[in-house]
Amino acid sequence: MSEQQVKKPKRPMSKSLIMVRQQLADLYKEAQEAKARGEKIGWSASIFPQELCETLGIVVVYPENHSAGIAARHQAEPYLQRAEGEQEYNNDLCSYAKINLAYIESRDLPEHNMPMPDFLLCANNICNQVTKWYENLSRKYNIPLFMLDMSFNHQNFVTESRMKYIRAQMDDIIESLEKLSGKKFDQDRFREVMEISTENKDLWIKANELLANSPAPLNGFELFNYMSAMVCCRGRRSTTEIMKQLISEIEEHLKNGTSTYPGEQKYRIYWEGIACWPHVSHNLKIMRKLGMNMVVTSYVRAWALDYIPGDLDSLARAYTFTASNNTPIETFVERRSRDLVKFNCDGMIYHLNRSCKVMDMQQAEVQRQITAKTGVPFVSFDGDQSDFRNYSEAQFETRMEAFAELMDQFKATKKNKEA
Repeated sequence: MSEQQVKKPKRPMSKSLIMVRQQLADLYKEAQEAKARGEKIGWSASIFPQELCETLGIVVVYPENHSAGIAARHQAEPYLQRAEGEQEYNNDLCSYAKINLAYIESRDLPEHNMPMPDFLLCANNICNQVTKWYENLSRKYNIPLFMLDMSFNHQNFVTESRMKYIRAQMDDIIESLEKLSGKKFDQDRFREVMEISTENKDLWIKANELLANSPAPLNGFELFNYMSAMVCCRGRRSTTEIMKQLISEIEEHLKNGTSTYPGEQKYRIYWEGIACWPHVSHNLKIMRKLGMNMVVTSYVRAWALDYIPGDLDSLARAYTFTASNNTPIETFVERRSRDLVKFNCDGMIYHLNRSCKVMDMQQAEVQRQITAKTGVPFVSFDGDQSDFRNYSEAQFETRMEAFAELMDQFKATKKNKEA
């Protein structure tokens, strides 16, 4: 008679995670209620200046975050099938876009909690595919689109002319949103929103940097669960409370010498790229088996913007220089090389995300330069941010096993040099 397997009880959900999930549910409810009252609500690209609508008191929701949530809950298939089938969108399009373009016409499918937008907000500091996605929504459904053109930074700083170009666009968008919503842009409220956003940025960075401790007090993948607070509600006090609670939980682990990562942390990992949302659980399973803990990623830091509260010029500079895809490769490499040292990483995992072609196309050169600069080994795997079909469990497992051997060699060499 075979022994009956006893499943370990799941760890209770932390208070901070309960808070962030409630915050997102409240945001969608807020959008629905505003729409029902006849107010204008918008859809926004993830790194568009949230400070503008937050100041005006206009509710905005984020299709990228929404598509990621659908994918993480393993509900993407009907949307992808509809987009590539009856809607005839190409398979090569961004999967966030495909899910959203199908979602907007899929009233019969679950998770319909985003009302139709009255306007769209888009910035091309992430990629140019998002501009085509929003242009398509605008044309097909006759929705006003406010586009913010963030010219590429060829230097490691934002030039005065580039800042003025972006600032002028922001001024026009503020005026247009005032006319559309019937609300007035208040400078005192604008400063307050930026002050709140700055505090939340500082708290978010602190939460991330607590993982520089060894062993890390957190399973690093858990930080992905808090992305919605920084993407969707960065200028709100509710995010301040979430971040303070998260930090208190991490500090409690440090005090007690505990961690939410189960088992020995043999390897400290830098994760490059967006999470592979449909397969995060498999990523975790394999990495845990090998003792790999993700302690740092550039992705979660993309919404930690530095600016001077109340200063639109400073806001323009911050938004054109935050996204890696809008900065020169030298900046890309410098930021990651610095964190590899700061977090004492043993290796770097590159997610070759089929949807995010701008980032993927530069990864080979980024890998070469970072490894030449730091000596830290790397591995890559094929995946996608929300299309579950572009991932192989077998490939991920075999590459992580080989990667562990590379990191063993790196750690041994490093130890010999320090001896």
